Amino acid sequence: MWIFTQTGFVSAVRHYSEPDIIVVRARDSDSLEALATSSNTAIQKSPVNDYPYRVHVAEKSFSSWLLANVSSLDYTNFKDRVHDTRGNHFASALMGVWEIMHEVEDDDARTRR
Repeated sequence: MWIFTQTGFVSAVRHYSEPDIIVVRARDSDSLEALATSSNTAIQKSPVNDYPYRVHVAEKSFSSWLLANVSSLDYTNFKDRVHDTRGNHFASALMGVWEIMHEVEDDDARTRR
């Protein structure tokens, strides 16, 4: 699962041999900082893997972190918030994802019925 929050971008998958553990990976350590802090888990470097940073957290900790992100949602424009929290470089990359996702918009999404 890919997740964009106001503090970054993470990819979450279930651990291959520990079913109660979620492995949350990121391209930058800042994206994992809030989760690592809330779950009292160290960010591990994994430079040879697809994502160079990761944390291993209990499913319950991961769920609590997701819920906290939802509960703290107090902005009306996500792209503006990310610009404020992560700066122009990160916000520009986010805009690239936003633009690419236009390619999968339904053909009739913009027509009135």
